[in-house]
Amino acid sequence: MPGTHHYRLNARWTGNRGTGTSGYRDYDRDVTLTVDGKPELRGSADKPFRGDPERWNPEDMLLAALSECHLLSYLHACVVAGVVVVSYEDAAEGTMTDDGSGAGRFTDVLLTPRVVVADASMIPAAEAAHATAHEWCFIANSVNFPVRHHAQITAAG
Repeated sequence: MPGTHHYRLNARWTGNRGTGTSGYRDYDRDVTLTVDGKPELRGSADKPFRGDPERWNPEDMLLAALSECHLLSYLHACVVAGVVVVSYEDAAEGTMTDDGSGAGRFTDVLLTPRVVVADASMIPAAEAAHATAHEWCFIANSVNFPVRHHAQITAAG
């Protein structure tokens, strides 16, 4: 696993209504994203930016990438720590600030995982595994804003 890993994706704009980008309101922000061997992902801009609210937007995908990366890193950290996770669900939230000039950036993401472990004796190690997962998350290590987590951990039964 150590080394450099490469990823490929094709993004194709599908929002030409016939006149291309002849005007700001004259085209759709629809995009089709494909990766070999995977289902297409239909994307667009977020609704405030004239996008289709039924499609994934880049902000959704960034938040999803951070949430899923933490989840997968966390599951691995739990295996290493001897913690048996039986359920994991995250309600992630992100804040993006638009500076009014058309530019903006994410300023914060909060992950709020609700984790259920097999036994109450595993809760302290399960709590500690979140810090390890944060250190291991490739996506969180790649962004320039804080990715925080506030986990709730309970035992099954």
